[in-house]
Amino acid sequence: MKRIYLTLAAIVLVATTYSCRETTEVKVDDTAEVIHNDAARALDDAGDAIDNAADATADAVEDAGDAIENAADKVEVEVIEATEGN
Repeated sequence: MKRIYLTLAAIVLVATTYSCRETTEVKVDDTAEVIHNDAARALDDAGDAIDNAADATADAVEDAGDAIENAADKVEVEVIEATEGN
């Protein structure tokens, strides 16, 4: 009778250990998936931020170029007016 109880106890112990191992593996897999998804989202957000910064920089450069052209046009008009007056 003792052998039957010891055998059953051993089987229960093995089954419990195996079940815990599976649960741990599932938790590790789930955690790895969550980390992967978070990292992918962070990289996408970083890429979007870089794109937005590049667009803003391009707009600022274009605005600066337009301002320089307008200033050059004004200077040209003033030079022409000053030379015609003489």
